[in-house]
Amino acid sequence: MASTPLGPSARFNRDVHTTDDPMAAAVALRDGRLAVLPTETVYGLGARADMPRAVARIYAAKGRPADHPLIVHVAHASYLPEWGHPVPSYATALARAFWPGPLTLVVPRTARAGDFITGGQDTIAVRVSSHPGLQGVLRHLAAMIGDPAVGIAAPSANRFGQVSPTTAGHALDELADVLDPDDVLLDGGPCEVGVESTIVDCTGTAPVVLRPGQVTAGAIERAANVRMGHSSPVRTPGTLPSHYAPSARVIITSPQELADRATLRTDASVGVIALADIATPPGLVRLSEPVTSDDYARVLYAALREADALRLTEVLAVPPPRDGVGAAVLDRLTRAAT
Repeated sequence: MASTPLGPSARFNRDVHTTDDPMAAAVALRDGRLAVLPTETVYGLGARADMPRAVARIYAAKGRPADHPLIVHVAHASYLPEWGHPVPSYATALARAFWPGPLTLVVPRTARAGDFITGGQDTIAVRVSSHPGLQGVLRHLAAMIGDPAVGIAAPSANRFGQVSPTTAGHALDELADVLDPDDVLLDGGPCEVGVESTIVDCTGTAPVVLRPGQVTAGAIERAANVRMGHSSPVRTPGTLPSHYAPSARVIITSPQELADRATLRTDASVGVIALADIATPPGLVRLSEPVTSDDYARVLYAALREADALRLTEVLAVPPPRDGVGAAVLDRLTRAAT
């Protein structure tokens, strides 16, 4: 398939090698370049997980602290033991139940996982994405280098602490000025889930959710037939108190508090994110009106980006119910509001 330069929607005046061909991204990674890659959750900024210099460029591009570990994406659950050992039986059950999908497992690392991707910890975070574009990249890369268990280190394709991208355009708005001409962006369309993967610590006798996502604690307990643990010393991506934040101030509110705004002075510099059955007070800017919690997760980051594009000063967010992916949405809103 043909590669095309970025169109006029980019913020930065430079060409970025954009394509819908996974082979092009695989070639870039093979040669030690970076590739912006789609997943079902958010877009990631990827490098070969066995190339320290390439991985260092991820940290530099994002402005990411060196002690923050990265998630390594592999093509199939059978390659987990290549990166982590020992793998407890409940972790194997979780991989069987949810991979490929939006779940990341943290296990003790093998020698294959270097300090430069683990943040100096003795653990490695591994995921198998269901996105066909990323799967295609891994398949092509494995064939090129003769290593079926090859990993791609890929945190979200945004500046550290800011809003994760869920479209190729969002990723380019974030990173176009730090990508080189030989780097590649693989456009795989809008992300289906919209919030980052659930991260589960599997280094103890019971799993511990380190970051909530679409895969819930209840689903984990049922799949692994084990009770959840409640504490972990493992450092993991996306869990700082302040994260996923736009320039606009995010305020978590309730339907009643939002309705009370109707009696106050209207302010066109204030945006609203809430489920569709919650009305927007007159004069405020409706950023999104998802129907379900899944819809809310899918559009959340795009709505926060829209607030900044409109130069709003505040975003009033009414979270969805906390069941299912709603817990992950509330987590992201809470960090954005901190």
